[in-house]
Amino acid sequence: MKKYGAEFFGTFWLVLGGCGSAVLAAAFPNVGIGLLGVSLAFGLTVLTMAYAVGHISGCHLNPAVSFGLWAGGRFPAKDLLPYIIAQVLGGIVAGGVLYIIASGKAGFDVSAGFASNGYGMHSPGGYSLLSALVIEIVMTMMFILVILGATDKRAPKGFAPIAIGLCLTLIHLVTIPVTNTSVNPARSTGVALFVGGWAVSQLWLFWIAPIAGGLLGAAVYRIIGREED
Repeated sequence: MKKYGAEFFGTFWLVLGGCGSAVLAAAFPNVGIGLLGVSLAFGLTVLTMAYAVGHISGCHLNPAVSFGLWAGGRFPAKDLLPYIIAQVLGGIVAGGVLYIIASGKAGFDVSAGFASNGYGMHSPGGYSLLSALVIEIVMTMMFILVILGATDKRAPKGFAPIAIGLCLTLIHLVTIPVTNTSVNPARSTGVALFVGGWAVSQLWLFWIAPIAGGLLGAAVYRIIGREED
């Protein structure tokens, strides 16, 4: 159960730290951290948790990562469902804690978004469903590619969390205007359930696209990362 607990608390930290930065700090008067700050916050949550619980659970914190590692031959199928359950529960509990904190400010309106992911009129930049689908698949594919490469036994030891955290930062820098950046179904679910309505109705894309991207990333790495005979 230790590894499931590590996934729960790791994902809790990712959603609370990443989405919390977007909800509480991104546009705070005069000293808001902006898109760069939110991007860094998401990357830092993964980097810090990789060092904290990576040796316990592998620090997936993301169903798409678990699927990708399974498809890449790095993760047993028997742990796939328990990991995903732990990740989603961690995301939901973090969303609840963030909701309690954010609702303590006068004028708080959860329907304004609450860091939820969306497309069309709910995309920060008004991007279409197709744009959202493509960018979530491609960016998750690249995320898994970096994870598999950075954790390969041939890669430099001890630097994987840095590469993975910076990769997630870069992904957010590119994709926040398009979808508010998911690449993680647990992160999307953790806040969407508190928004309800449109956020839940669009949630399907932020499960299907990241998982598809994770599987593609694993397939690519199996080809380019294969050791020569």
